[in-house]
Amino acid sequence: MKDSFDSPNLAASNALATDPWEAAYLRFETPQQEIEKFIARLQKLGASALPRDAEIVELFCGRGNGLHALQQLGFTRLQGVDLSPSLVAQYQGPAKCAVADCRQLPFADRTKDVLIVQGGLHHLPALPEDLDRTFSEMQRVLRKDGRVLFVEPWLTPFLKFVHAISENALARRLSNRIDALATMIEHEKRTYEQWLSQPDLILKLARTHFTPLHEFFAWGKWNFVGKPR
Repeated sequence: MKDSFDSPNLAASNALATDPWEAAYLRFETPQQEIEKFIARLQKLGASALPRDAEIVELFCGRGNGLHALQQLGFTRLQGVDLSPSLVAQYQGPAKCAVADCRQLPFADRTKDVLIVQGGLHHLPALPEDLDRTFSEMQRVLRKDGRVLFVEPWLTPFLKFVHAISENALARRLSNRIDALATMIEHEKRTYEQWLSQPDLILKLARTHFTPLHEFFAWGKWNFVGKPR
């Protein structure tokens, strides 16, 4: 980890590494690989067309690799929110990060241009209540011409295939990446399966709060761009 953004607070990193899910996450991909993935993903969602001075908040920002991706794309007014103090402590960059609950965002009404979630909604403990609260808060803080960008797991044929591979003991022994993914799934099984089992509910809630502008399902992901209703 040579770059400055790959040198997290060691105490926080060591504490997180004792958690099986976090330890597996750290094995799954390097910070640089994740940043490159986020850059490609954001470009597919049309981020390149957004004003570079847009006020952008990444929710469930974790260690902040999504914020680094946005910075590398040229965005200058960035904020992050995550519920974990240990994860937020690992971020080193120009964005302003806050430890807060996305079900009760620490922002005034109609003050943000873009809200981004990359793989955080499926960790919410209770559906539909927590998802409805999160969407309501996002709708509240977005300006009328604002945008939301979501990328979340979705039970496409590809994801079903990935699940089958990750459940294979030989595949896990041969691939550290597959074993890491399988471990993460095991340790978030309740919320992960809760999310994947209720696609109609999730889409209904999303459309209640946001008008879809661009949406597609590919490679085990739901990709959604919308504006507040």
